[in-house]
Amino acid sequence: MHFDFIDLRLLVAVLETGSITAGGERVGLSLAAASARMRGLEQQAGVALLTRNPRGVQATPAGERLLQHARVLLQQRDRLRIVANTVAADAFLPELLADFLVLHPHTDIALEELPSPAIALAIAERAADIGIVADHADLRGLASYPFRQDRLVLALPPGHALSGRRTLSFADALPFDFIGLPEESALQQHLEQLAIRSGGPMRLRARAANFDAICRMVLRGAGLAVVPEESAQRHPEIRHGALPLTDEWATRRLSIAVRDLAQLPLPAQRLVAFLRQA
Repeated sequence: MHFDFIDLRLLVAVLETGSITAGGERVGLSLAAASARMRGLEQQAGVALLTRNPRGVQATPAGERLLQHARVLLQQRDRLRIVANTVAADAFLPELLADFLVLHPHTDIALEELPSPAIALAIAERAADIGIVADHADLRGLASYPFRQDRLVLALPPGHALSGRRTLSFADALPFDFIGLPEESALQQHLEQLAIRSGGPMRLRARAANFDAICRMVLRGAGLAVVPEESAQRHPEIRHGALPLTDEWATRRLSIAVRDLAQLPLPAQRLVAFLRQA
């Protein structure tokens, strides 16, 4: 027998709600479409899966067995939740996750950006499957694996007054105008806090949605920006003039964090292995 995942989701929804109408609505199907799919399921199974009565539907013994099997399959296919810090989410993960999705067409992924300490907490509390965190996060009680080195650099517009310097501290750059990330960005919040400690605040001329947009604005002369070296490498005019920041916090190790690798759903285990090898 072959059941597609829409059929399995529908079966679970119908039996959890006790209604073909409500179950169909939960998975986005009309009553007619949901009824047709349920009849098709029963025809494939060769046995009744539902007991229908005026108050709704209940699982037959065969339906109960298929329900348990469906839940296992759906858990394995369900969307993986990944939480990552700003740099990992923007500079490192998009291409890697896209490649993984191509290799595993039955796996879906939800990627969310959080500060590293919040990521560690989310993993510990089982609110996410996989986290990508910087090394200042508390990973006690979690399993972690090396992922990437995150190095922040200062992107300069062509011909800027700081051009020609070999390195620079963040504090020395604060007198100049900056282009930053949105207020809710974990990295932007971190930079603004560091600026205050260094005598700031940052003089933000604009906020842009991601590092690529920031780099394009920098190239137009709108201001400086703190960006990952990985992002600067994608823009030759910025790459050649980017200044390494001398601050200790500007170079960090990124790690893959999970609660217990052996207890993760199989798709999540596969993704951890993929990221470790990438």
